[in-house]
Amino acid sequence: MAKQFVKDVTAMDEDFAQWYTDVVTKADLIDYSSVRGSMIIRPYGYALWDNIKNELDAKLKETGHENVYMPLFIPESLLQKEKDHVEGFAPEVAWVTHGGDEKLQERLVVRPTSETLFCEHYANIIHSYRDLPKLYNQWANVVRWEKTTRPFLRTLEFLWQEGHTAHATQDEAQEETLRMLNVYAQICEEYLAIPVLKGQKTEKEKFAGAESTYTIETLMHDGKALQSGTSHNFGDGFARAFDIKYLDKEGKQQFVHQTSWGFTTRIIGALIMVHGDDRGLVVPPRIAPTQVMIVPIAQHKEGVLDFAYDLKELLGKVARVSIDASDKKPGWKFNEYEMKGIPVRLEVGPKDIENNQVVLARRDSGEKIIVSLDELEVKLPAMLEAIQNDLYNKALNHREENTFSVQTFDAFKAQLEEKQGFIKAMWCGDQACEDKIKEETGATSRCMPFEQERISEVCICCSKPAEKMVVWAKAY
Repeated sequence: MAKQFVKDVTAMDEDFAQWYTDVVTKADLIDYSSVRGSMIIRPYGYALWDNIKNELDAKLKETGHENVYMPLFIPESLLQKEKDHVEGFAPEVAWVTHGGDEKLQERLVVRPTSETLFCEHYANIIHSYRDLPKLYNQWANVVRWEKTTRPFLRTLEFLWQEGHTAHATQDEAQEETLRMLNVYAQICEEYLAIPVLKGQKTEKEKFAGAESTYTIETLMHDGKALQSGTSHNFGDGFARAFDIKYLDKEGKQQFVHQTSWGFTTRIIGALIMVHGDDRGLVVPPRIAPTQVMIVPIAQHKEGVLDFAYDLKELLGKVARVSIDASDKKPGWKFNEYEMKGIPVRLEVGPKDIENNQVVLARRDSGEKIIVSLDELEVKLPAMLEAIQNDLYNKALNHREENTFSVQTFDAFKAQLEEKQGFIKAMWCGDQACEDKIKEETGATSRCMPFEQERISEVCICCSKPAEKMVVWAKAY
């Protein structure tokens, strides 16, 4: 039975959640496993993650970070050392209670994050100011026992990188925290073509055990927000809990100052929901595993396949190129690669060969152009760059058109009922107001943007004097 494509994809505006599920499965990104809330990342999905990972890893190394690997299991006693941290993660941890047939004397946690392991290690290896800074990162899987799951966005197990650094001073830790947030923003904007909003999380929303948490927030097609990367300044809180000290230049014992930051496979969910359409996935060229798919037309005719393979070799110098020489119909192939979001389809048949040309079809706009073979090596990269820029600008325009400012709670509620998006509003800083807004509207504080605006003088919830503008939204 032939595989079905576009006609089986639910329209985005009809049922966005079902559309998303259709795309992740029909674009061959994932399959479901026998464990609830877990996913099998298929080769095409993993190729996307690989490209994202490779770009980010290169930037981490450029900024002086080294990759390490920490154990999967954490003893309960180690997790308990930092009170706020363990309380923040307790509802989500998976416990190992038996080893084979024997009950363990101490329970083990399957890592939800690795702060405590890094802290234990740093306490063993940091002794002097000469040992600092420690700029470590690990690529790993983590487990968080989520109640509600969705592929890439929220799963029991996911892939990520987690950076953990130690510094001599608070200023150095703060500089590192913001530097890594900017690296995440660069990956999102320059490679994934996703515009981000940078800012600081409120006290309620910050990472458990951190002094401050910073975030990049992105807006999806349906008007919901997605936290796409976070960076945390731990100050010396973890250092005091784990006794991580160093001798400074004056010979005095000091506690180190630490940071932590993470970027996960949920960014693939963001990519899908920002750029996808009713025909499936749309992948920005800089991150696409295949940038150009060659589809031979009438490939049974003499010389067509040979010509197509010669093209693949030629264009391999300027792009990541694949060819589909299977015996499937061209229409089937067109649907297949539209669903997978491959940026450019190159069609070539007997008449094109005769006329020394090919047809290039853009996935994002559907535009088709005829290009002379003499100009192909120049025009193809230019088209890929144009697609990259157009996708970013389209996403940016969508965010701007769906960002609203309100001055009263009634206006806040009315805006959410009329149309979801980012909502800018003033806040007094009291968590009681933050809680009330969430309880009555379902919207949460996404961040206090670095670029502040003075929308009004009072908090939208309690009408008391307000100093901070907060961006609110319903979120994944």
